[in-house]
Amino acid sequence: MAVNKRARRPKKAPELTEAAPRARRRWPVLRVMLVLALFGGIFAGLWYGLPVRTVVVSGNQVLREARVRELAGLTPQFGWVFYGGWRAQALRRHPWVQGVKITQVFPDRVEVHVQERLPFARWRRPDGRTVVVAADRVVLPGAAPTGPLLTGWGPDRLGDAVRVARTLTPLGVKSVAYTPSGVTVETARGTLWSGNLDSLRKYAMGVTMFPGKRINIYPWGVSVQE
Repeated sequence: MAVNKRARRPKKAPELTEAAPRARRRWPVLRVMLVLALFGGIFAGLWYGLPVRTVVVSGNQVLREARVRELAGLTPQFGWVFYGGWRAQALRRHPWVQGVKITQVFPDRVEVHVQERLPFARWRRPDGRTVVVAADRVVLPGAAPTGPLLTGWGPDRLGDAVRVARTLTPLGVKSVAYTPSGVTVETARGTLWSGNLDSLRKYAMGVTMFPGKRINIYPWGVSVQE
């Protein structure tokens, strides 16, 4: 008896639907969102869980404590973990501030130590206005007038005037006037002039030998005037 064998048709491969590519494309996006949500939760937990609660300010004499806090970026409830020296750039740039040291103490304390500049001399600027400067020539706003008077004309020689005033402090410097040709120093013991700063520093103490006189100092010697 003949057996009728039907030819088996090959099975068709399952057609790929459009949903599969979409799912593959969606998965990286979901992973990024999950990672962002995780980091956002960690950030929020650290920010609100460890805020700055205690601030200690020291070393300030001119700047008020509230002003130091403001310039240091120590706003209320700022996250302790995220606070750093980058927040205190405005404080470091303030003319009265010569140096800043910031110490963070776990878990919520920030200590700010300020080193302020000291007024050194009065400087009559080319515009005629008199201001107070520190020893590094930084103008100190609001400082009370103090120290010798620095004046002059021509090329800026304020740096020379400050160095001379500092060097001759033991003589009781009252004023320093600079010109393109030299520097005149009035002291409590007499008046000095020199066109050479090295010679001035070298022979300046000679004014103590001639109190009340004017001494002109040259590289080759000195002359005394009434």
